[in-house]
Amino acid sequence: MRHNPISVAVLVAGIFFSLALPARAQIASTVDNHGKQVFVNEDSPAGRRGSTISSPTAPKGFHSTTLSPTSATDVTDPRLDRIVRDAADRHHVDQALVKAVINQESGWNAGAVSRKGAIGLMQLIPGTAQRFGAGNPYDPAQNVEAGTTYLRSLLDRYDNNLSLSLAAYNAGERAVDLNGGVPAYKETQQYVQKVTEAYFRSDSGRNPTFWTPPRRPVRKEVDSKGRVVYTNE
Repeated sequence: MRHNPISVAVLVAGIFFSLALPARAQIASTVDNHGKQVFVNEDSPAGRRGSTISSPTAPKGFHSTTLSPTSATDVTDPRLDRIVRDAADRHHVDQALVKAVINQESGWNAGAVSRKGAIGLMQLIPGTAQRFGAGNPYDPAQNVEAGTTYLRSLLDRYDNNLSLSLAAYNAGERAVDLNGGVPAYKETQQYVQKVTEAYFRSDSGRNPTFWTPPRRPVRKEVDSKGRVVYTNE
């Protein structure tokens, strides 16, 4: 029987192509929530939401709370609100600041785990959790207590300088000390900016006796007539 030379060439090319593919990049079929069959490359990285959160699972018996992105302090779970309030009062930290940190760190997901292994509402790495007494960092009360204690220690270390304290919370004290200020890390700079903006929002519930809003820097402008004007508007 004669073989069509074109068919043989196509068959050989197909075999060569399939052997050239990495062994781990395999196609799997699954059925989605609507009953539709979907084919997925199992080697594709799972999608992420947020900068650090990965595959969160809430601790048994606790329902994690997710806030609307329009507010960092509108806690809908009264238990969490009480936990934050009590810890903030004990350590003389504005509860609005603790809430702003939690919102940025975990989005109020008590089971959040970062790529670096930070855990829970205030994203404590195991060493920090142990250092400040959180035996179970997935437990909201222990996590917030340890995180607020850590935040208080940073505020004391940096003479109540909010920017430096937040930078150290994100990047570590060593990074702040070596850089003599907020490190030039994009993630840390954005973190300080976002938490600060959330904290000083008019609807944050901030206690004005702790900090006054930072003044806008004075900048130099030239108006339409060529005059030099200095303004912080």
